[in-house]
Amino acid sequence: MEHQVVDVSSGIRIAVQIAGETDAPAMVLLHALGDRADDWAVVAEHFARSHRVVAIDLRGHGRSDWPGEYTFELMRDDVIGVLDALGLADITLIGHSMGGTVALLIAEAEPGRIARLVIEDSCPPYPRDRTTPTRPDGPLGFDWEVVTAIGPRVNDPSRRWWPPLADITAPTLVVAGGPTSHVPQELLVEMSGLIPECELVTIAAGHNVHAARPAEFVEVVEGWLSTDVVTRPA
Repeated sequence: MEHQVVDVSSGIRIAVQIAGETDAPAMVLLHALGDRADDWAVVAEHFARSHRVVAIDLRGHGRSDWPGEYTFELMRDDVIGVLDALGLADITLIGHSMGGTVALLIAEAEPGRIARLVIEDSCPPYPRDRTTPTRPDGPLGFDWEVVTAIGPRVNDPSRRWWPPLADITAPTLVVAGGPTSHVPQELLVEMSGLIPECELVTIAAGHNVHAARPAEFVEVVEGWLSTDVVTRPA
């Protein structure tokens, strides 16, 4: 695993972990809130056999800068800056939870760059009643300010994030975590109906599918990547 730090246009540094052959198809992995690139280690090892895997520490997490300013849009722009700096195109983009929301924004903003999109148990912000948790004691591997900044943003009564899903051109796989996930699974069904080319698969492992059932997650994703995508009839 190769570690790099990329300077992006916002002036902050984003840490990445890279594995796989340099001429292999690119795959970019975006983690959940409070996690880091290391969270993908088990599945990244498998994906690196066929892809150039780039796992990113989103701003405020891990080895990336912790600038104190956090929005989904800033994270989107950071990742696009990494893609620019590394010269990545025709990417398979995989995002989990918060990283899934960021991945959706990237797919909307950079339609020509994303070849395939995988969203793990995530959907755009929606109306919900969620309080900010209390910071745990001791040092953390991420900036707690991310929680206080992003937490209120995931509660969005306007649902303004949902209509742009129809603009996503990349064939998309949604991996749902099933009934034990805290994410309402009916929203994943709704989201998959709004994205023009989208398949929904449930792995009943809870919210952290790739961590709880890595072999099954890899099998589903690689199986989907190996097939030709058929556009859903209008």
